[in-house]
Amino acid sequence: MAKMLPVTFLIGTIFLAFHSSVADSKTVKCHPEDREALLSIKKALNNPYLLASWNTSIDVDCCKWYCLKCDPTTHRVYDLYLQNSDLSAKIPPEIGNLTYLRELELHKLPNMTGPIPTSLLRLPYLNFLRIDWTGLSGPIPDFLGQLKNLTYLNLSFNKLTGPIPSSLSQIPNLGTIDVGRNQLTGTIPASLVSLKGNNLYFKVSHNLLTGKVPESFQEIDFGWIELSRNRLEGDLSMLFGKNKTTQIMFFDRNMFEFDFSKLEIHSALTSLDLSHNKVYGQIPEALVGLELQYLNVSYNRLCGQIPVGGRLQSFDYTTYFHNRCLCGAPLNITCP
Repeated sequence: MAKMLPVTFLIGTIFLAFHSSVADSKTVKCHPEDREALLSIKKALNNPYLLASWNTSIDVDCCKWYCLKCDPTTHRVYDLYLQNSDLSAKIPPEIGNLTYLRELELHKLPNMTGPIPTSLLRLPYLNFLRIDWTGLSGPIPDFLGQLKNLTYLNLSFNKLTGPIPSSLSQIPNLGTIDVGRNQLTGTIPASLVSLKGNNLYFKVSHNLLTGKVPESFQEIDFGWIELSRNRLEGDLSMLFGKNKTTQIMFFDRNMFEFDFSKLEIHSALTSLDLSHNKVYGQIPEALVGLELQYLNVSYNRLCGQIPVGGRLQSFDYTTYFHNRCLCGAPLNITCP
């Protein structure tokens, strides 16, 4: 028996080594191309503390690293999210090497600078793109229109300049466009009418946009439309209508001019801000029948009695003040 111990020991050692190898192969599932791309991204970002878990050891499964998710079936990285960090760098072009990426989020990275890189074109499956609260500058690139699978685009709270590219109209299932809080100029592209699926979220507030809202927008049934704090002008009547389902409409601090009393108010409306414009006429009686959560029509040229009923008297006087000749509650002005 003593002579058999070395053989038994050898067999046991081989078995354990084999078992360990199999276990490791089951544990390390991250694709080597994705692993290489991630380590290149980390290096390009100057090895920030945020990515301390991105270890160079080949025995560490990169699917378990912080700030990313892998598909449970293919084990390819499909979501990369870098948030709330003071890292100073440009968007690494190596992100384009994560070719199975579906979601990219770069959020609250104020020291991230430079333009939006063309390497995003190497992400054919990308459907969710969020780059907001950063120091990014330059234009919104035309090439974004080639990302045909995008359904969500958020480029708000950056330092982007130039126009809203008409190429965004070439993205067939784009449901959210948020480019607010930038320094964008020019007009709103009429071609965006092609994005006329129900419940489109369109936010372009706090920019330097000029001109009129395209008449073709009457064909779009927005879920949320926000045009606040630009230099837009003209009539907004085409955005209203009995068959619309828009819930949120923010148009404040522009130069819109139209007769409020002639609008067809739709029943889905819950929030409306028309303040600081040139809106005239009377407040429509149809507002009485709405479940309004927010209303502001101050600083306009409205006249007549504020309709009584619904939630119209639940708002304070600041909702209605600084108009030409509005009267009635909650204003302390008696109607003649």
